[in-house]
Amino acid sequence: MANLNKVMLIGNTGRDAEMRYTANGNAMATFSMAVNSNRRNPAGEWETETEWFNVVMFGDSAERQAQYITKGKQIYVEGRLRTRNWDDDQGQRHYRTEVIANSVQFLDRRSDSEGGGGGGSRGGDDGWGDSYSGRSGGGGSTDADDLPFE
Repeated sequence: MANLNKVMLIGNTGRDAEMRYTANGNAMATFSMAVNSNRRNPAGEWETETEWFNVVMFGDSAERQAQYITKGKQIYVEGRLRTRNWDDDQGQRHYRTEVIANSVQFLDRRSDSEGGGGGGSRGGDDGWGDSYSGRSGGGGSTDADDLPFE
């Protein structure tokens, strides 16, 4: 039987990336990400629900991209889920589910006065870079109704 653990998210960063190094010297960047979805409540009015994710990046991509992952940036993250557990000082077991990012693409358009930071951790243009907007026509922000999979 085949197995699959794959996550694809489009949302906004909730905080700047924090850069750390593991005991054996591997780079690790962590940040939070908010993904909004719209739905109708029982009264027929639209409401927005926000789901928060903890994202972890490792290696060279963490070192290259952590400085550009700042609060409020719109990004696309592709990776897998991992759940860790540990016991605290009182013996209480805790669980934390994280997205281990394989690829991060910046969806915000860069202004002419901003520095670099676009592109992604895989190298080539896979169609999700700065040119992807999820809509036909010019300017404005991406609306959830314009995305093909919402």
